[in-house]
Amino acid sequence: MHLVPADRADRRTIDGHRVCDAIAAIGDAGRVRAWADRFALLADPKRLALLLALHRTGPLAVSDLAVATGMNDPAVSQALRLLRAAGVVAGEKEGRVVRYRVVDADVAGLLGHCAADG
Repeated sequence: MHLVPADRADRRTIDGHRVCDAIAAIGDAGRVRAWADRFALLADPKRLALLLALHRTGPLAVSDLAVATGMNDPAVSQALRLLRAAGVVAGEKEGRVVRYRVVDADVAGLLGHCAADG
């Protein structure tokens, strides 16, 4: 069965069956966009450092993350705000201290691969 969309059906292919397999592998455009957004979050070295620290150690407070990454507290807070808005991390308040942790299972899986290579 060919999955070539009608707007591309008139174009010549060399390996038509592979083109159909490639279209199936790409899948839903919304899912591709969601993964691209995740990768964009991970593309910033400072955000990636924060996520690697959280993935390896578990929940940490902003000030502890700042010391671990060499960032200042406001920069850590801003990065965590972005990661929280994207659903990648969540904060758990304990008194006046908020400790953050990675909650996105897909991102955690990617971080596991990154950490294993280091």
